Amino acid sequence: MRLLLLGCTGLVGRELIPMLQAAGHDLTVVSRRPQAVACPSLAQPLTWLQLDPAQADAWAPEGPLHQALAAADGVVNLAGEPIAEQRWTPAHVQLLEDSRLHTTRHCVAAMAGLDTPPSVLVNASAVGFYGTAADACFLESSGAGADRLAQLCTAWEAAAAGKPAATRLVVVRIGIVLAPDGGALGKMLPVFRAGFGGPIGDGRQWMSWIHRTDLCRLIAVALEDSAWTGVVNGVAPEPVRMGAFATALGRSLGRPSLLPVPGPVLQLLLGDGARVVLEGQQVRSERLDGLGFMFRYPALPAALDAATRS
Repeated sequence: MRLLLLGCTGLVGRELIPMLQAAGHDLTVVSRRPQAVACPSLAQPLTWLQLDPAQADAWAPEGPLHQALAAADGVVNLAGEPIAEQRWTPAHVQLLEDSRLHTTRHCVAAMAGLDTPPSVLVNASAVGFYGTAADACFLESSGAGADRLAQLCTAWEAAAAGKPAATRLVVVRIGIVLAPDGGALGKMLPVFRAGFGGPIGDGRQWMSWIHRTDLCRLIAVALEDSAWTGVVNGVAPEPVRMGAFATALGRSLGRPSLLPVPGPVLQLLLGDGARVVLEGQQVRSERLDGLGFMFRYPALPAALDAATRS
């Protein structure tokens, strides 16, 4: 397939791009950064467009991005600033929204103007769609939460739903992605390896996680298999509480996991963004079994062993 990739040069894209190349797909990658900075070590060539897809002028009808979209069989849209890595100042909240909503709206609007739009759009969302809860379990059929992140995810998914009728849409509500080179695990590894690791907050909040390899495999299957449509939860079958996650990570590294990170410290660092880490949600999938998806890392210990030894 000829694929257009938006927002695929971060934590997920670093594995997704080589995986799609190995499967024989022809890739055009859109990034605000030059390839030498974002993806310096790719073994196979691809087309690189250094543009900001959140800007309307990037989608000009005669421009290279619009032409790449017109030639594409499928689109993967993972565009969006990281949710829980900075304080949620008004300027950062605006960036969180613009990077997701503007990119998605411009993309589907450009699709609508094509005689033959791409046959599939795989669009990211997040398990934050469901809001946070201490004990509830959320499935794809569960309703949206009411907090700020849930509202953002709802608007993001609504923007993707504006795609042309001829384009199959798969929305992946992504959980905490486990990989050693970024995200939550990437931030925790140096602390745990130094022997100072432990749960964040009271340790009872749920973590709905997925190993990066499984998330990339899920996206790759969603592109090719026409049975995949609508919302799927991009989470492993066994969510865990933060305390259990910290214990499993310490065991995987052969390090103690006894020193908790107090919630107020995280709130001081991240402001409202701390809610993502301190409250959490238990999310499972009621669809992936029926779609025939088999996880390579369905259980946390093996997933952490693989991620920490990468």
